[in-house]
Amino acid sequence: MEMERVTELTMDRRPRKRPRLAWDVVPQTHKAQLGLFFEQEIGNVTSFPQPKALSDHPSSLFVKGLARNGSPPWREDDKDGHYMFEIGDNLTSRYKIHSKMGEGTFGQVLECWDRERKEMVAIKIVRGIKKYREAAMIEVDVLQQLGRHDKVLRVIAVVEQVYSLQLCTITELVFEKLGPSLYDFLRKNNYRSFPIDLVREIGRQLLECVAFMHDLHLIHTDLKPENILLVSSEYVKVPDYKILGNKFPYTCNSLLTLDSSYSKRIPKSSAIKVIDFGSTTYDKPDQTYIVSTRHYRAPEVILGLGWSYPCDIWSVGCILVELCSVYFKQFYLGEALFQTHENLEHLAMMEKVLGPLPQHMLRRADRNAEKYVRRGRLDWPEGATSRDSIKAVLKLPRLQNLIMQHVDHSAGDLIHLLQGLMRYDPAERMSAREALRHPFFTRDHLRRH
Repeated sequence: MEMERVTELTMDRRPRKRPRLAWDVVPQTHKAQLGLFFEQEIGNVTSFPQPKALSDHPSSLFVKGLARNGSPPWREDDKDGHYMFEIGDNLTSRYKIHSKMGEGTFGQVLECWDRERKEMVAIKIVRGIKKYREAAMIEVDVLQQLGRHDKVLRVIAVVEQVYSLQLCTITELVFEKLGPSLYDFLRKNNYRSFPIDLVREIGRQLLECVAFMHDLHLIHTDLKPENILLVSSEYVKVPDYKILGNKFPYTCNSLLTLDSSYSKRIPKSSAIKVIDFGSTTYDKPDQTYIVSTRHYRAPEVILGLGWSYPCDIWSVGCILVELCSVYFKQFYLGEALFQTHENLEHLAMMEKVLGPLPQHMLRRADRNAEKYVRRGRLDWPEGATSRDSIKAVLKLPRLQNLIMQHVDHSAGDLIHLLQGLMRYDPAERMSAREALRHPFFTRDHLRRH
């Protein structure tokens, strides 16, 4: 059951001025928030609980009616190493499973009742596979590092439990429960794009987070809408005039109740938090292994040229394009800007949207990527695997056309910003700090409109 409060706007004509939402207020800029948690400062955590057998836990952890230490019933992990549970199980004496919030490569996220704080929390249960447990410990280390430099950054608990009698190990990270991810919000909103002023506020916070991490020599490497959460799940419902086209005689209120296809949701607050630091790494020379989720992967990663901070910046550019133009006729509903699963097609899509790749980058492609290059240019469409692949590239518009089609004001500034965030050559790409000084963020748009 959705725990969301809906406010429906009632009006009988298109408003000259829409209601002011939290993200309309000229900054007060949101503080960069990276997986903001509370209760215990990460910077003060010098070590994490060592595994203990059931018999080693103090009797103070007993809760009437619960198993010793509140341990869950013994169940085998499933074939993929995911923790098996039932609603109502106790992870510990403190946490009781309420529902499943999601599942990913790393494991599962469960919504649990925190008996101590009397509130719901999100608990990340890591798969019982060595590489995912190691990634979880990397995430903890990164959160510790961030916490030393930001007193606001806190974690509720990091729990590693070993039930020796059951030969069962559970690694848990307990986080503050937040709102939906940007991806989930768009999906529930039938992939309607966000208003440009909201995109601006989200983009500002996202770049502040990235700048904060880069200042600490950390690279996230997996920025995407799924890893950016809205702090609040509250939204307002407004008529979608791009769908209506002013062709219908209904009042706005009747449209809102008549058919959800004529209305869209807008978050009441732009506040976001970046999550998932399991792939985060320190900047090191000659990092060439593959990083980033496919659709947000920078060209230097695909070409095997080595990567650093700029790979995060490319991902930010892809995310901003998606937020303001995810719903348009040339695409299928819900597609990312570069909706592909094949390297050559991906590079061809980049060229269709942004122009030709620099020859100096193509010439330096490593031996795994040199097959995508022929006579100093991308081997396209000759190297395409199918006609469908060629069609997928041809349907893409140029970046300028895409933004002009969907952004009512600030389009020029946004296009210029995106061209800086998505420069092919990582040495020429904007830094996060440079991007935050861009006119898209610094002009007083709200007072002029």
